[in-house]
Amino acid sequence: MTEAEKMQQGLLYDANYDEELLAARARCKDLCFAFNQTKPSQVEEQERIIRSLFGTVGEHFCVTAPFWCDYGSNIQVGDHFYTNHNCVILDGAKVTFGDNVFIAPNCVFSTAGHPLDTEQRNRGLEYAYPITVGDNVWFGASVTVLPGVTIGSNTVIGAGSLVNRDIPDGVVAVGNPCRVLRKITEEDKKKYWRNGQ
Repeated sequence: MTEAEKMQQGLLYDANYDEELLAARARCKDLCFAFNQTKPSQVEEQERIIRSLFGTVGEHFCVTAPFWCDYGSNIQVGDHFYTNHNCVILDGAKVTFGDNVFIAPNCVFSTAGHPLDTEQRNRGLEYAYPITVGDNVWFGASVTVLPGVTIGSNTVIGAGSLVNRDIPDGVVAVGNPCRVLRKITEEDKKKYWRNGQ
């Protein structure tokens, strides 16, 4: 079994010395660098780079530079995906975003983790567990999502949260560690209306 196959199966794999994975990450970093050096007005070129980088991309999306990821090919985004500045996706395992996902600045999605055992860690071994995000999810600024987490649809993750466990559909969740604060209700539709509109 190759190190890449181990990585996709959630097993410990050699992230630091395997030539195949090193080459894949180098290709990805070059594409991220090219994307980050593209002028904001060069929208078509930015879109071309992201489509060549990500595994699957919806019809409409916007990734705002700077953006970094490890492989790119393990990232799947739905339609109307948006990420603001300084998003980092460490995609050793699949990172799947549904439709209408909005990501504020400085967010991190990390499928990668390291063993607690120092001998394994010092040998360059790590693991990767997938992250799955449903439809219509909004992440506030500086959210970190850890390996193996699933976030349900129609949910809001509050700014500064550390998401280390699954979060259900239709809630506001916040904190370190992130936990459900409350359900999103019909009353939330009225919160931002002004002047009787």
